[in-house]
Amino acid sequence: MFRAYGGGVTNTMSRQVLPTPEALRPWVAGIGSVSAGGDPAKPYVQLPDTATKVVFRVDEDGRGSTLVLGPRTRASYHRGKRFSSCLEMRLAPGTARPLLGVPAVDLVGHAVPLDELPGAVARQLARELRHIAPEQVVPHLTETLPDRLSAVADRSRTALLRAGADALSPRTGHAPGQVRDVARELAVSERQLRNLFAEGVGLSPKHYARIDRVHSVLDRADDVPWAQLAVASGYYDQAHMTSDFRTLMGVPPRSYFSGRLPEAQPCRLAARR
Repeated sequence: MFRAYGGGVTNTMSRQVLPTPEALRPWVAGIGSVSAGGDPAKPYVQLPDTATKVVFRVDEDGRGSTLVLGPRTRASYHRGKRFSSCLEMRLAPGTARPLLGVPAVDLVGHAVPLDELPGAVARQLARELRHIAPEQVVPHLTETLPDRLSAVADRSRTALLRAGADALSPRTGHAPGQVRDVARELAVSERQLRNLFAEGVGLSPKHYARIDRVHSVLDRADDVPWAQLAVASGYYDQAHMTSDFRTLMGVPPRSYFSGRLPEAQPCRLAARR
């Protein structure tokens, strides 16, 4: 959900990656626990993100809530109310529609209470979570979600989408493919690939790949020289990396990593219309 940057200018926060139960892995890309505190006037950054997430949050007053956060196309910098802890479940490509009842593109840039979404699985889960302690959320999801999602998901479309997402993502020993080449490999048209991504991810294949490349830069900038990092992340060269990073993050890489950031804005929910 959040990424801290250096210089002691952000809220204190800790992140812990939690194991994803085997039964959830076809549907969930990852689970994490995030806690934060400190001065609410200090900023934090919300990174561009390809994933739709379900967030189980407990505020400082002990009240719990369950929100769905759609993909984010660009970074935003905020100051605002603290939360005490949250459990974050990142949905795998293709999970949003069967779980939430809407195509992922309808959720881009929005935060929506789980119980306001139309999917039967979402509504049932929202009712159940009202009566479950935070430490029981993952065991409950493991027991209930796989069967419910299997009953409503289109497995062939999901498999095609995930193959496309994998081909567009930079990873060790693999250069991310161009959209036209990925479409050809999957034996679909570029238009069909765009439609698959709109429904199952919420972003175009091109924007999905751009965000993935920026995350590669964020994850590896401390260890690799800039020019080498650009090539390893799928850019033509360092200038291409700098331009893309500035577009999505609001500042070039050197400014971001030295703490020279855009002005932080008050935190507010972007409700789905």
